Amino acid sequence: MSVLEVHDLSIRFGGVQALADVNLAAGEWEIVGIIGPNGAGKTTLFNCITGFYSPTSGRVRFRGEDITELPVHVRAGRGIGRTFQNVGLVKGSSAVENLLTAQHLAASYGAVAGIAGSPRTFDDERALRHRAHTLLELLGLADLGDAAVADLPYGVLKRLEIATVLASDPDLLLLDEPGSGMGPEEAHALGDTLLELRRTFGLTIVMIDHHVPLVTRVSDYMYCLNFGAVLAEGPPEVVRAHPDVVAAYLGDAAEAV
Repeated sequence: MSVLEVHDLSIRFGGVQALADVNLAAGEWEIVGIIGPNGAGKTTLFNCITGFYSPTSGRVRFRGEDITELPVHVRAGRGIGRTFQNVGLVKGSSAVENLLTAQHLAASYGAVAGIAGSPRTFDDERALRHRAHTLLELLGLADLGDAAVADLPYGVLKRLEIATVLASDPDLLLLDEPGSGMGPEEAHALGDTLLELRRTFGLTIVMIDHHVPLVTRVSDYMYCLNFGAVLAEGPPEVVRAHPDVVAAYLGDAAEAV
C-alpha cells in the first residue's frame, strides 16, 4: 500500500487551471522527486495534499485513508509534515524554541500543569529539549540552538525548517525546495542528509526542487509537472532525459545538469 496517493487531482482558480488530473504515489520509505518550471503547479499540489487548498476534483489518500476533506491540523496529526517555499519559522524565537513549539503534541502535561510548573512538566521539557538538540545535530546545526532565527542565513534556515518539521514526528515529509539558496556542495550535502534521515526515521519523502542534480541523485521515482499536468514520470534518469522534459524545463541547460 502506498503511503501517499493522489488520484485525478484538479484545482481551478477562476479561469486558471492550476492542476489538471494529477496522479502521484509515494511508497513506504521512498523518496519521490517533483520537478518542473515555475508556475507548473508544484506548490499548489503540496497545498492540496496538506489541506491548505481544497481541490476542485480528485482525492488524496494517506495510508489508505481518504483525507481530502480533513483540515490541515488533522492531517498534520496523522503524520504529514511539510516545509514551505518561504521558510515557515517563528523568526522572533531561537532555533531550539522553534523545535520545542513543533513538539507541542508530544507534551504529556496540560496547560494548567505547565503554568503551575509541576515536576512532570520539568521532566517532559528536558526530554523535548534533548530531542530538539539531537535533531539540530543531525541537520548539522548543533551550534545554533540558541541563535535567533531572524539572524540566520537562508540556506541554514532551510535546514532548520527540516529539523523543525521532523520534531513533529511525521511519517510523510513534504519538502518544498529544500535546496533553494544552496550552492552545488551544500546541495550535495543536503542530499546525503536526506538519505540519512530516511534511514534514521523510516520516512517517506516527497520533495520539490529546481536543483535537478539533487532531486535525481536522491529520488527513487520522479515526476515532472508542466502547466498543472504530469508531463513525465519514472526513474529519475529517464525523466531527466525525457525529450518533453528537456524542452519544457531544462532547455539548453540540459547538458549542464
